[in-house]
Amino acid sequence: MAVDGTWKVTVQSPMGPQQADLVLKHEGGNLTGSASGVAGKADIANGKLNGDKGTWSMSIQQPFPMTLDYDVTFNGDEMKGMVKAGAFGSFPVAGTR
Repeated sequence: MAVDGTWKVTVQSPMGPQQADLVLKHEGGNLTGSASGVAGKADIANGKLNGDKGTWSMSIQQPFPMTLDYDVTFNGDEMKGMVKAGAFGSFPVAGTR
């Protein structure tokens, strides 16, 4: 599945919608890239792509230091899924390329 490119993503968090630009690159089952938004810039860690399913982690410092764990499904130029925000729970995430 082709997922490379820049994605506009929105996480529906308790603090309201959190938007970021996510740059993804797929190579041999691995996902790499970074996101930038109001929380600053974060690099993807442990990124994997299996068919249309993508998972990765990011460490952020704003608004609180935590690791975000993404679990999404890609469908063409759209992605939908959940992001686990440390002890704060999981929230819906969606994006378009």
